[in-house]
Amino acid sequence: MKIAFLGPHASFTQLACSQIFPNNELLPQSSILDCFNAVKNGEAEKAVVPLENSIEGTVSMTLDYLYDFEDIFIETEAVMPIAHHLMIHPNNQNFDKIISHPQALAQTFHFRQDHFKDIETQDFSSTSASAKLVAENPQEKWAAIANSYAAKLYGLKIIHSDLQDFEQNHTKFIVLSKKKNILHLNIPKTSEKTSLIVTLPEDHAGGLHQVLSVFAWRNMNLSKIESRTLKTGLGNYFFFINVANEWHPVLSENALEELKSIGAHVKFIGHYHEYLLEG
Repeated sequence: MKIAFLGPHASFTQLACSQIFPNNELLPQSSILDCFNAVKNGEAEKAVVPLENSIEGTVSMTLDYLYDFEDIFIETEAVMPIAHHLMIHPNNQNFDKIISHPQALAQTFHFRQDHFKDIETQDFSSTSASAKLVAENPQEKWAAIANSYAAKLYGLKIIHSDLQDFEQNHTKFIVLSKKKNILHLNIPKTSEKTSLIVTLPEDHAGGLHQVLSVFAWRNMNLSKIESRTLKTGLGNYFFFINVANEWHPVLSENALEELKSIGAHVKFIGHYHEYLLEG
């Protein structure tokens, strides 16, 4: 089985992917969009992408593509501790630029302000890609923020460890496929949830309250609700909703029918389990 993941090799997504799929062929992709397309076009049976970080919040591109792509579902969610390290080429003694993924730069903002306030930063496609770039350009005085596996893979020297501003830094990764399956891992699950995308028929007073009431009177606990712009004009949004615990076949399906009856468009993204991975 082929599994696409946000690469390149040694990315945090690969570290999560290799724990979820230790015996499958892993296919690195250059972007989250490429991961979705790999599943859509049948190049991979499943894909692993980041969904949310405990410091920086939701990965907006992942949420947008969950809305945009039809017939792609979440099979499981895996949470992994994240540790960032600052690394340079071993031939260099100092650096004048730090490159990394925007999320990694944001998650290490206070450390950089305290220690390297005047050093230029540059966004890059992934943490591992930035480490690879530093390794391939020893003539440049660059540093990368990435994980320890990337430093080992690309032969870089770690000069500062655990840069993340908060100790409890975790990222949620999701497994995508064309099937409405629950992917069971051989580790204890930490929770169970269902994800929905709800679009209101129009922006009117009490519209969101109507949607939430559908779940409230059924005692269905919402563990997450987040709005994202539809990109069709100001004030137009869709809502990403997580319903906690089991998906009751009668009660839950009736809730979806009631949402449709009030004019809301409901997209079922998947019912799945959450697991905790090793960092």
